[in-house]
Amino acid sequence: MDKRSKSAAEAVSAIGDGAVVMIGGFGGSGAPIELIHALIDKRPRNLTVINNNAGNGRIGIAAMIDAGMVAKMICSFPKSSDPRAFTDKYLAGEIELELVPQGTLAERIRAGGAGIPAFYTPTAYGTELANGKPIAEFDGRHYVQERWLKADFAIVKAHVGDTHGNLTYNKAARNFNPLMCMAAARTIVQVSKIVEAGGIDPEQVVTPGIFVDRVVEVANPQQEEAMIRAGMQYEGGIYA
Repeated sequence: MDKRSKSAAEAVSAIGDGAVVMIGGFGGSGAPIELIHALIDKRPRNLTVINNNAGNGRIGIAAMIDAGMVAKMICSFPKSSDPRAFTDKYLAGEIELELVPQGTLAERIRAGGAGIPAFYTPTAYGTELANGKPIAEFDGRHYVQERWLKADFAIVKAHVGDTHGNLTYNKAARNFNPLMCMAAARTIVQVSKIVEAGGIDPEQVVTPGIFVDRVVEVANPQQEEAMIRAGMQYEGGIYA
């Protein structure tokens, strides 16, 4: 099955109001900037976004928050190097936050993809983050029950993909992306290069195409950190 989309806009066209969306990346590493900005152009509302952080400056997820698209963030680091978009909305009561320790976030996503509805971790025991959650004792130590995380859509960035959706990643850009591909009902991927089926050595495939629904080639993707250093922001369909 050929899973190629003609454009980033076409790739994200099914994401509508109220969707739960996982967005890959650890900071700017592995962040699907072009897919995010195609989604901003579409402007769905009341999204729940799952990511490691709540964005920086006026780029990527921060631009989504700025545009009023995000009703809730599920993340580990809502305040990063330039968190003004999230901070402004949060202080105004316009966005909800579910704070999740980073290791727990990764495991909740992995559990969603693996079909494990809940697990126990000692992380957050005795803190406000454990309030209202079941607590159990194992071998004399207390553990907090955490639920899986699943999404309607995942939008991620990979390095090379084939027409069937098999993916490889570039070094640290792998981060949350493979887990999110497995935990979402539909996965949309931007890659630097698309090759024909069989063009990736099967031993090098990280994410099998069975977890991918759409793949679009973005030959020269933007890098979030470079855009922030340049003082750029995304508005009206352009970087400025």
